[in-house]
Amino acid sequence: MYGASLRSTVKRGPFGAHAQPAARLKIILRPSPVRGPNNRRCIFGMPDSNSNPDPVDDNITANGIKTKKEGRDWRGTAFKMFESAMTTFASITVLGLVGYSYTRYYKHLVLEKMENAFKPGDPVLELAARGKEISATSPRTPDFPRWIPRDEQEKLDDIVSGKEKGHYYLLIGEKGTGKSSMLIDAMYKIDGEGVAMFDAHADLEIFRVRLGKALDFEYHEDNIGSLFSIRGPRDASALLDIERAFNKLEKVALRRRKMVGRPLIIIINSMHLLRDDEDGRDLLELIQQRAEQWAASNLATVVFNSDDYWVYERLKQYATRMEIMPIGDLPKEKALLALKRYRARYFNEIPSESTLEEIYKKIGGRLTFLSRIAKADDMLGVCDEICQTEKTWFLNQCMIFGEEMDDDVMDQQKYASAAMVLAKALVDKEKDLHTTYDPEHGHILPEIPLHNARQIMTRADFIQSYDHINVFTIDSKAMVRADSVPMMNAFREVCTADGFDEHLEKTLERISAIESLGRTREVTVKDLWGGGRYRMVMEDERGRVKGKIAFDVEPQKDLRD
Repeated sequence: MYGASLRSTVKRGPFGAHAQPAARLKIILRPSPVRGPNNRRCIFGMPDSNSNPDPVDDNITANGIKTKKEGRDWRGTAFKMFESAMTTFASITVLGLVGYSYTRYYKHLVLEKMENAFKPGDPVLELAARGKEISATSPRTPDFPRWIPRDEQEKLDDIVSGKEKGHYYLLIGEKGTGKSSMLIDAMYKIDGEGVAMFDAHADLEIFRVRLGKALDFEYHEDNIGSLFSIRGPRDASALLDIERAFNKLEKVALRRRKMVGRPLIIIINSMHLLRDDEDGRDLLELIQQRAEQWAASNLATVVFNSDDYWVYERLKQYATRMEIMPIGDLPKEKALLALKRYRARYFNEIPSESTLEEIYKKIGGRLTFLSRIAKADDMLGVCDEICQTEKTWFLNQCMIFGEEMDDDVMDQQKYASAAMVLAKALVDKEKDLHTTYDPEHGHILPEIPLHNARQIMTRADFIQSYDHINVFTIDSKAMVRADSVPMMNAFREVCTADGFDEHLEKTLERISAIESLGRTREVTVKDLWGGGRYRMVMEDERGRVKGKIAFDVEPQKDLRD
């Protein structure tokens, strides 16, 4: 069963080989293969897998104490647990580092994109270039010729270029006086560097989108932090997103002030489109607070552009650093000069002085009207068309129906009759003026203080709506007048027509009658009709009858008797 080999160490000496008494004896035992059960080869000491195991575990003593082998198993399990924990910890650490690095990179990218929005070149200039007599690729020079000179242009140039700072501004004036055109011209001279311009909207969500487009701010909608289990900005209202955009803008303005030394310029057009409700007032208050802070620190200059007076009323309540810039019609001399230059430049003709004088008498110095007339072949025909359009608009909005009107339209007729009463008051005031047309300065429109206008109408809430639909206008000094010269001509034609005073008086009487019927209550006792009678008994405090009263109805006498 065992094979053994005996080896003796023999040492050769100088006289031949001989055994050494101290020779080492090395015994090597080699196990010999044997045949186990089922005729399988096995090595001694290693039982076959099919042999019966020992019912008693060799690793457990009689006292139940674990041996060294199971201790080795426990340490292996602990090592595997530690290895798994370290692998998980390393994965979480790498994920956290990548997520943190992305967050830092994304915040830097947001500020970088917003800074790029204020670099030279602006989409507003590209869009406006087609409507102007200039090319979007032409050189930006301060001396670029314009066919309509304005006295306010120089100050607007200083504001947009950053020379005027420490205040924020409200441009207020009627529709079509050229407020937006002057702002775009000022931007064009500096190639839009450091300026962002956008239009307001009544819907706060659309306002939010337009602000984000102007500032190149995505409101974290392009953030992919969720891939790293990093929660992005919580969903909130449009007003909160606008606040976040202003927070980012403030950081960009701080950087720019250190590098350039000039404030950013934020221009918001058409502020009158905001609704005069809770949301609109909250947005206006938010923007004004930022405008006040930025003006005080010279970080940014906010320019509001509005056609309606109510925006000024709201801003006036908390304004400290606000300046008002009223933008009105062109004076007579500049209006005629603009028409003459335009016709000479684009039509190669110079209109006669009498033609220019007649045009101005009909439409005044409103820039939008002058632009339409200058491009028309028949200038006088376009003047008549403009006057008729304004008259039609006034009658469509404020036509009164007289005493035949139904009670269902009473609310609309209150609105219309109040406008007619105010228009008649302006026409009557015009008669009291010494002159309504100055040969040098042009038209002198009659005007009434705002509080007096409300007293004349006996309503305080209608005047804001009239201003919004461009029938009447309220200037920065709270004076009410016709929205334009063609509209004043419409007032004059309507209020001086035959029978207008009687028609207006009958309308007012009908409105009063309908209101009186609404306040009157009619009581009818049906038992009295057809000969019915009521009998009432009067008693004293002891219940004794003191008297009787009969209550009946006498038949109506025939009026023919």
